[in-house]
Amino acid sequence: MGGIFDLPSYAAFCSLMAVIAVYSSKGGVGKTTMAVDLAWRCAVLGGRRTLLWDLDVQSGAGYLLGLDEDTRMRAASVFQREGRPDQLIAPTPFENLSLLSADDSLRALPMHLARLGQKKRLANLTATLKRDYARIVLDCPPMQNEVSEQILAAADVVIVPLPASPLASRALDLLRRDLMRHSGRHPPLLPVLSMYDARRKGHRLAREGRMAPFPVVPMASMIEQTAFRRAPIGTFAPKCEPALALERLWRAIEVKLQDAGVA
Repeated sequence: MGGIFDLPSYAAFCSLMAVIAVYSSKGGVGKTTMAVDLAWRCAVLGGRRTLLWDLDVQSGAGYLLGLDEDTRMRAASVFQREGRPDQLIAPTPFENLSLLSADDSLRALPMHLARLGQKKRLANLTATLKRDYARIVLDCPPMQNEVSEQILAAADVVIVPLPASPLASRALDLLRRDLMRHSGRHPPLLPVLSMYDARRKGHRLAREGRMAPFPVVPMASMIEQTAFRRAPIGTFAPKCEPALALERLWRAIEVKLQDAGVA
């Protein structure tokens, strides 16, 4: 990832509006932690109005931001034809960062979307929200269904956290194949080695192969502290190596958006 920070055009695209999806077909890879961190960096370090939209029924994003759980079960209502996501958006303790939280009502969302027959409902909603937010970060559910298809159709770039494993590399190939089969095209993908442990021989071997170019976020107790402190790592340990790795990832995403020609 060296050299990406020296691009002369970096400042020119800081104000672009974009949808960033953090997606994995399986859980336990640090997806929500990564989504929350990226949203926080877009808002606080990037100075852009940012919306973190939690689409994972486990509703971990709000928890990591220190917010109380909303028990009114309204998250799926925004997908109704008359749905108003702006009415459910809440502020967070962090400047420029708002949250559209998840709840248990999202369990029925795949069937609901299929019944509506609106293949671009999420894309239409994010297009409307872009009028108010320069960055929309989607914390995606860990599965492949109607919801994930709509997410991938709406995203300008897709971040794919992966464990350091040959099976993870294979899963990435399958994801690309599925995307091409369904639409003939897909948004740019940025695979990320998540929870990487250099002490483990298997992790090192995986990184020496096809995963060598991928950004790396190390396994570290400091990242685990985000769940205990309920705050992004940049708020309490901004100079530790995991925080610096996440900052490099955030900047790499901005470069990916530029390469994708997002306007």
